[in-house]
Amino acid sequence: MQKHIFTLALFSLLLCTGLQSQQLVSSTFKGSRTKAQLQAQFGVFMQNGITMHKIQYTTLDVFGQLDTASGLLVLPVRDGDFAYPLLAFMHGTVNSPTDVPSNLAGGWELAAVFGGMGYVSAAPDFLGLGDARGFHPYVHAATEASAGKDMLLAVKEYALANDVYLNDQLFVTGYSQGGHAAAALHRLLEQEYADELPVTASAPMSGPYSISGEMKELILSYEPYGTVAYLPYTALSYDMVYGLFDNEEEYFKPAYASAIQQFRNGQITLGTLNIQLITQLIINNGASITRYMLQDSIIAAVEADPMHPVNLALADNDLTNWAPQAPTRLFYCEADDQVPYTNAIVADSSMNALGAVDLEAISVNMNADHGECVEPATFQTVLFFGQFQQILVGATEEVVESPVVVFPNPAKDQFYLGNVPAGATVVVTDLSGRIVQRHVYSDPASPVVLSNQADGMYWVHAYWENGSWTGKLALRND
Repeated sequence: MQKHIFTLALFSLLLCTGLQSQQLVSSTFKGSRTKAQLQAQFGVFMQNGITMHKIQYTTLDVFGQLDTASGLLVLPVRDGDFAYPLLAFMHGTVNSPTDVPSNLAGGWELAAVFGGMGYVSAAPDFLGLGDARGFHPYVHAATEASAGKDMLLAVKEYALANDVYLNDQLFVTGYSQGGHAAAALHRLLEQEYADELPVTASAPMSGPYSISGEMKELILSYEPYGTVAYLPYTALSYDMVYGLFDNEEEYFKPAYASAIQQFRNGQITLGTLNIQLITQLIINNGASITRYMLQDSIIAAVEADPMHPVNLALADNDLTNWAPQAPTRLFYCEADDQVPYTNAIVADSSMNALGAVDLEAISVNMNADHGECVEPATFQTVLFFGQFQQILVGATEEVVESPVVVFPNPAKDQFYLGNVPAGATVVVTDLSGRIVQRHVYSDPASPVVLSNQADGMYWVHAYWENGSWTGKLALRND
């Protein structure tokens, strides 16, 4: 255990001293999609075609040793020379080390969506996945953040060498584990790389930000849980980083330890592990209750001692104890069956108490579970980022704004849009990003109606096949 403590301290020292571990190693073309193909799959919001590239770059592993990691780079494509914002997309939990964005798996579609929206999207595979060696340090905040930061720097190197124009904007997002990783990356960038990689806006989605609180409470509860494999995955990860145990049976009962060892050795996938564990839990206990996999002595020790090494490891990976300075939205769904939505509520309360500048946790669907939440959360993120996104001509001049006009402005309970083509999709949100109206602009003579909305400022987003526009609307009902 002392060895692990030393290597963890070394890794933290290397990060804090700003060691330049990052270097672009290689890039490989992975394919392309036309704008028409993206629009057929994802809708009219897609404004560009894309090319996709596997990036290899160096980064530090959990022991402070240099490793070669991989990730997916998605480049927007349209006629002319444009300078696009950079966006970090952090993927969710994957089934195996090869199920990653750089292999066009593991959530690569969301990176493609943002590419189609006009972002140069960097989607790191993370340590222990893709081309990186060893076991993946699952929900380990420090290396999620360092792998993401180093890929962003590698993408900037690639851009300089390949005539890809970037402007000064940077957006950060991710879903599930990727929500945790996005928050970790955002924190690292603001605290240590604010000059080199300043964050424009951030939108972690459905992430386990409260590892030592909300997630621990769920795992140790007596409620059945459908993804029990998250517990051993986290335990194996934190054992690798913090040196928690000598073998799996110190923490897990023998009926479950064998399958966990097989997963650690790469003999079975996470999905197979989950099925085997649930089957055994039902045989032994009648329900898939996660805590029943653990040794009773471990549960008693963890519940009795706040300073137990497990509790310290969990707390070290919480992401609720900092104050984002860039505009931030924590999107979630209230029926999430894998990551309780209370993670976002706790993070909102803690971060705002610590002085977050513009942060809010927002429910995007009351009834969606974890899988169903992906689409509405991503859509809200697109709208939220659209309030800030800038696309430049060449490297210096801003694109001339569309002659779209909104009138009257201020409006009472309805408004019109000028110079928007028929068939455009119009979405109105409040300043926090909540959708208050969706409207297909089939007839320019017909108004967009905003009934029973409070006075104040709203964002109006319009999207059509060959363009998009975002502007502000003031609503005054008196």
